[in-house]
Amino acid sequence: MGFRLANVDGRASLAVGDHYLDIETASFGSIGSDPAEALAAPHALARLAASVLPDMQTGLIADAVFGPPVPRPGQVFGVGLNYRNHAAEGGMEVPDVPLIFTKFRSSIAGPNADIELRSEYCDYEGELVVAIGISGRDIAVADAWNHVGGMCVGQDVSDRAVQMATSPPQFNLGKSFDTFGPIGPFLVSPDELDDPSALRITTQVNGEIRQDGSTADLIFDIPTLISYLSHITTLHPGDLIFTGTPGGVGVAQGLFLADGDVITTTIDGLGTMTNRCRRITDHPNASTIPEGWRAAWKASTHD
Repeated sequence: MGFRLANVDGRASLAVGDHYLDIETASFGSIGSDPAEALAAPHALARLAASVLPDMQTGLIADAVFGPPVPRPGQVFGVGLNYRNHAAEGGMEVPDVPLIFTKFRSSIAGPNADIELRSEYCDYEGELVVAIGISGRDIAVADAWNHVGGMCVGQDVSDRAVQMATSPPQFNLGKSFDTFGPIGPFLVSPDELDDPSALRITTQVNGEIRQDGSTADLIFDIPTLISYLSHITTLHPGDLIFTGTPGGVGVAQGLFLADGDVITTTIDGLGTMTNRCRRITDHPNASTIPEGWRAAWKASTHD
């Protein structure tokens, strides 16, 4: 049996049906209240989830205030150009190796957090996010799923003005503004899903479907990404991998996010995030984007 880990008011919780239970209370203190501590003990979480009794319920999920299920990741990786239809919409060749960038962990936010915009060129990117549960280095592809603590819904929000402010374009800063990495609502262990390698993912903006894909279309699947990264750096519990976004991103259509827009991101079996956009101020490049920005986006390996 698997588990669904949640962060309710900063405390590690298990989601069970329509209810949640406080992990520290339910485990009689054997697992602490810190979500990061709980994620580092995935086998203990699974045992606890299997032993849940009705009188252990803490509250209703509908009444809970969720934070990011992994609030303080040590490392946050992103993968560019990892869906075939995303490559096709920009006329790019499929890469031979994963295109890896990083997001600052300060960008991580909760599943219902506001997204703070600082320019007219911010973009949505619905993604499957993987959290490491067991440390590893030089992990074999065949063993990679054993290192996955869970998966959740994510948005890799991108400020294209910052991304394309330099030549060549760069990714990290444009994707690392505060609030640009909402994740949640639950971190779901792979064994809770019928097929964790094939999950439908959709992104809606104000109720209009902009992205509709399947993680089965990943160019580099989850085991490949974990193995690739682990041969470069040791992966630790709580490290996050934003695995890439399917076709339909805003920059490909000239559709950028605006104040008041509502982004709804859903992955089958993992849940739904709802994030409202708020234009709070301008950054120094807020009103500039290169002439011929479509070509610049393509040149940036467009993610």
